[in-house]
Amino acid sequence: MTKFLDEVGELPLDLQSKLLWALQEREIRPVGSTTTIPIDVRILAATNRDLEQAVAQGTFRRDLYFRLNVLSLRIPPLRERREDIPLLVTSFLERLARDSDRLIDVSEDVMKALLAYDWPGNVRELENCIERCCAMNSGPLIHNTDLPSSITGARVRLSDGSSAARIMRIADLEKQAIVGAIEKLNGDKLMAAKLLGIGKTTLYRKLKEYAHIS
Repeated sequence: MTKFLDEVGELPLDLQSKLLWALQEREIRPVGSTTTIPIDVRILAATNRDLEQAVAQGTFRRDLYFRLNVLSLRIPPLRERREDIPLLVTSFLERLARDSDRLIDVSEDVMKALLAYDWPGNVRELENCIERCCAMNSGPLIHNTDLPSSITGARVRLSDGSSAARIMRIADLEKQAIVGAIEKLNGDKLMAAKLLGIGKTTLYRKLKEYAHIS
């Protein structure tokens, strides 16, 4: 069994101790119980914090850090992997369509604006933006007027030529990101989807597209 722990760096020290005990002893004790339950679990943890610095500051346990840090993967901030934005937007829209029973898409101008913005809040900020736009828009297409001014006013940091080349390679880069994540996680597609921040439906649909193309 694999469990994904998001923002593990935010755990208070008392919960860090309990997590470490569970990982070391391979067992847990339910609240209010005097008996333990054996577990066989693999942990995939994510954090935005510098855990080495947190260890030095005493806010994160050193022993838990080394217990979790078996294989470390650095996921760059969204501004450094803008090619992931279309894939993420598609995933968010598919989830919202299931929840609201309403199909909605983004215009070409909106996608250009999303690609130009720096996303200091990373994937969560993008997800919140798409959710807000869908809530504010009753039509089938999100337009620039639905976006916050902070996004529509973003300045493109790339030249026109390099921007076009980057957008043209999005499909190839999406494939590299998905296939690479699956390989690093030894074929675990569900955990790859969580690591990439996309829904499993989107991941499987993309894999079918790649198989058809190849």
